Amino acid sequence: MRIAVPRQPTARLSGAWRHCVGTGRLDLALRRDYQDSLGLVQREIGFRYIRGHGLLSDGMGVHRPYDWAGERHVRHAFMYVDQVVDAYLGMGIAPFLELGFMPSGLASGDDTVFWWKGNITPPRDEKEWADLVRAVIGHLVDRYGIDQVRRWPIEVWNEPNLAAFWSADQNAYHRLYEVTSLAVKEVDAGLQVGGPSLAPGYEDEWIQRFAEFVEARDLPIDFVSRHAYTSGPVQPVPFGAHQTLMPASALLEQFGAPRRQLAGTELAGLPVHITEFNSSYRPDNPVHDTAFHAAYLAPVLVNGGDIADSFSYWTFSDVFEEVGIPTAPFHGGFGLLTHRQIRKPTYHLYTFMAEMGEQILARGEDHLVTRHGDGRVTLLAWAPADPAGGEPADGHTLRLSLPVGAPEARGSAFARRRSVSEDAGNPWAAWCEMGRPLAPGDRQLDALHEAAEPARSHRSVPVAGGRADVDLVLGRNEVTLLDLTPVVDETPEWWSDNRLFGLGTDDIDASADRS
Repeated sequence: MRIAVPRQPTARLSGAWRHCVGTGRLDLALRRDYQDSLGLVQREIGFRYIRGHGLLSDGMGVHRPYDWAGERHVRHAFMYVDQVVDAYLGMGIAPFLELGFMPSGLASGDDTVFWWKGNITPPRDEKEWADLVRAVIGHLVDRYGIDQVRRWPIEVWNEPNLAAFWSADQNAYHRLYEVTSLAVKEVDAGLQVGGPSLAPGYEDEWIQRFAEFVEARDLPIDFVSRHAYTSGPVQPVPFGAHQTLMPASALLEQFGAPRRQLAGTELAGLPVHITEFNSSYRPDNPVHDTAFHAAYLAPVLVNGGDIADSFSYWTFSDVFEEVGIPTAPFHGGFGLLTHRQIRKPTYHLYTFMAEMGEQILARGEDHLVTRHGDGRVTLLAWAPADPAGGEPADGHTLRLSLPVGAPEARGSAFARRRSVSEDAGNPWAAWCEMGRPLAPGDRQLDALHEAAEPARSHRSVPVAGGRADVDLVLGRNEVTLLDLTPVVDETPEWWSDNRLFGLGTDDIDASADRS
């Protein structure tokens, strides 16, 4: 059956899918390979904000206590903060500020998370913590201007519902939120502050209790945040982990949970930001590197903006060290890019989305059709991806009638197609075929970059009555982008394919004979 795509738009495509992207801890942004990777991402995708851990951790060197004349003092230093934020803004991306983790000189305990030991304990002195928050936000306002910083969301902590990220209880987080949000608003009432940045798996009561606390204390809150992952228990192996996955629709359900859970509260109408999402929450799960992953997440990118104001892919690059320094170029990292900027299939899903038009003409369980302002029609299609581990579908067929040009237009359209699948744009498969080298040489790296390129094709498609019939056959775990542009034929009247090699029988233009 052929699907007739309407000519009139049904909606506008939300930009929620690229509102924000995640990153490893912020001091990694001082590295050249990190900045090279982010520069590439910004040129080809163009995210608006970037969020990562560790703004206040020791690696950024902000909180610097010292003794003088028998008294304790604190210097707030911004050498690294300025370098990181300057680099971000220079690449057209702004910080989505996460206030954490605890500086060791202010921590109430020694509990830490990650290889780089982010401290997860409450402050031992709330006044000193508030001073730190005011100092950091105030410095950003002084350096970058209040109009700009008012646009930067400020999130209080990360996943306080998990013991791995917050050593105290929920009441202690409520107190941290109160002190922090008030400190932010003391700098400027127009700054955006929010939370509680919850990890999946919490009961409704957690966020409802948070809402009750905020309402009872009349605390400032400008947005609600949470995270979304679909992976099950960890099956560890050396230098890696494997997990089962729920269907991708579970991500969309998680995106929508805060509005359902907060219905009837004063927080119900606030923007909802999913400040982390991915399939697995592990930075060493090979599923992140696969073609399956792109096909799995395609319907999430296409539909997520209907549910949440933003959803931030965790993360843009494998320059990331939560469980230690990676030991191989493909190690299951979260990144859209590996080290040395090898593009994964999911990276191409994002670049394909970046080429979609703003006008939605049709959406289905395996496709999105949009139109640009100049009349181009763009189709994103994906094969069904089975998280149960079944054999990938091969030969998934999509038959569409697409509106091209004016309603009665005749002629042709130029069809340009790019695809990633198990067989194309899949550098992980190439790396496996190489024998999984831990330190690929230059020729191997060149081959991996080549393998990461999408398959490309082009053809002419007939247009009749302002419509072009398109039949797509998708390979295993394929994601494909098809761009249709109406052809304005400028072929000169004397052109004949028969004369290409001088062997044609057509007479030369009679006018030329008479000259």
